[in-house]
Amino acid sequence: MSRWSPQPAPDEPDGLILFDGVCVFCSRWVRFVIAHDREGRFRFLPIQSEAGRALAVRYGINPDEPETNALILNRRIHFKSDAALSVLGALPKTRALAALKAAPRWLRDPAYDLIAKNRYAIFGRTDACMVPSPEDRARFLA
Repeated sequence: MSRWSPQPAPDEPDGLILFDGVCVFCSRWVRFVIAHDREGRFRFLPIQSEAGRALAVRYGINPDEPETNALILNRRIHFKSDAALSVLGALPKTRALAALKAAPRWLRDPAYDLIAKNRYAIFGRTDACMVPSPEDRARFLA
């Protein structure tokens, strides 16, 4: 089993997305999820926050150089392409993309890793975490 295989996370809040809050691409991902998650199922936690760092460390993610986002769903934590595709599969307009999870992780994760490794160079980085709009603030844990 890979270190990035889904793991039990029974004590974590369901629907929580841990993300790199200074990554422009990651912040756009969060905005995309907010825009398409009409039921408000997902909540967000930047890895740069105290709670985000603690969660990252608990599940083997380096909070200073995160290699992955993470998703808590149904009492399990998912990483890399599993996390992204699980979120997309839960959103009405992108539900069909969850079918990509049928491909083995060893095929999916290298594409995820390529983007993750180069995300700052391609999309940019900010000096501070994204600031949610007042109407979305309640969906952020930190």
